[in-house]
Amino acid sequence: MRDYSDVPALAEELIAAPSVTPATGLVFDVLEGQLAPLGFAVHRFVAGEAPDGPVENLFAIRKGPEGTPHFAFAGHLDVVPPGEGWTAASFAAERRQAPGGELLYGRGAVDMKGAIAAMVSAAAQVPQEAGTISFIITGDEEGPAIHGTRALIGLMRERGEIPDLCLVGEPTSVNRLGDMMKIGRRGSVNIWLEVEGREGHVAYPHLADNPLSKLVAMLSDLNALHLDDGTDWFQPSNLEITDVEVGNPATNVIPARAKARLSIRFNDRHSGASLAKMVTDIAARHGGTARPVISGEAFVTQPGEFSTMIAAAVEAETGLVPEASTTGGTSDARFLKDLCPVIEFGLTNATMHKRDEAVAVDDLAALARIYARIARAALTR
Repeated sequence: MRDYSDVPALAEELIAAPSVTPATGLVFDVLEGQLAPLGFAVHRFVAGEAPDGPVENLFAIRKGPEGTPHFAFAGHLDVVPPGEGWTAASFAAERRQAPGGELLYGRGAVDMKGAIAAMVSAAAQVPQEAGTISFIITGDEEGPAIHGTRALIGLMRERGEIPDLCLVGEPTSVNRLGDMMKIGRRGSVNIWLEVEGREGHVAYPHLADNPLSKLVAMLSDLNALHLDDGTDWFQPSNLEITDVEVGNPATNVIPARAKARLSIRFNDRHSGASLAKMVTDIAARHGGTARPVISGEAFVTQPGEFSTMIAAAVEAETGLVPEASTTGGTSDARFLKDLCPVIEFGLTNATMHKRDEAVAVDDLAALARIYARIARAALTR
């Protein structure tokens, strides 16, 4: 009989299955092998094609008695590429002693196979008669996120398996496990800009049309925008120019076109569509075009019963009351909020996406106890 209280061992099994985004195959076999003995019906499917797929997804559910609440854990098994310079194999799941205690190393230890292991352990601690528990797990969170959680939501709606509350295991803690939870996220839109000109010799500018002059003026106007001063739960929206591209190898040629890219992280004073229109209009005034791609809208789960449950569970295990925050990047919570109230809570994020990613072994055990407390509270509300 598997020891589900040994959270590091569960995490090691997941880490040892390489799953660079988009993930398929072995890592899902491992998770299914952990969940099935606990009574979960596991549904796996592959969605999408290259270049953004194929992506494997998993929805597992253990139904409680009729009429009992449904609580969902959500997360992702895909990881970013490990890169170079690791002091051990990036998928070896190696434990090492450190001054503060034992650490578990490996890509995904923090983001977020460690949290998924804690979720599995937590589910083992909650009896089936308490209510329904499900796992919403994708292999496409670190990538384009096109064929992952959005496809899972479609499946859940088709099956009529809509949770009452959902907890996402992203690494939200900053300095210590338990110091922060995410009750919302800013929206994100990336916009590709292009200005067409007419190439020619720099000594004969009257015979050419330099697109760079127009692009520089456009970017100056965009960079000068003041979007807002923030809201009750969100920091000010920000626009960042992230790339300028000309590709002109010659020193004496006026180029034919110039391109740029910008990213806007925005709060709930805006929508992706409204910001896309604003940028498109500015681009047009300078003779350019804009191609926006909206990755997600800003959202917030207002503090209340759910956030109180999480705070109480965290405080009981760590003595900390987590700060409710909306900082950071996007996560799949931006999709899951369409199903039910969603909050994110997980491990400390200091080493996520870095070489020698590592998690404190004690934190894994504590996180499992916190998740079990949250699940029990959610199922008895």
